[in-house]
Amino acid sequence: MHKLIILIGEAAERAEFHAQWPRFLRRAEQMPGLLREASVQVEARLYGPWDVRMIHELYFESRQALDAAMRSLVGKTAGATLQDITGGRFTLLIAEHAEDDMENIRQHRAREDEDEDA
Repeated sequence: MHKLIILIGEAAERAEFHAQWPRFLRRAEQMPGLLREASVQVEARLYGPWDVRMIHELYFESRQALDAAMRSLVGKTAGATLQDITGGRFTLLIAEHAEDDMENIRQHRAREDEDEDA
């Protein structure tokens, strides 16, 4: 699975941004191949130079699906809308996404420990 990660700084603090954010969402949610999305409001920056206030993630089955969505007309329109409502002050990242829950990790580690003891 791959995701498009949008990092937004101080633009996310403006009332105008919040008034226009649904306009971006309506467009982004029409991107072909979109499986799910997640939004995060950053509460505190503990360390580091990046002043990120909001993170939005768009999930796709593969890098190819993500690339196709970004090249689509609705993807380009969503991108232009994001540029407009942030004044171009955002960062885009593409990442391969993998996750696991702790119950599965503990079971896997227990099997590894048994193999080492044998």
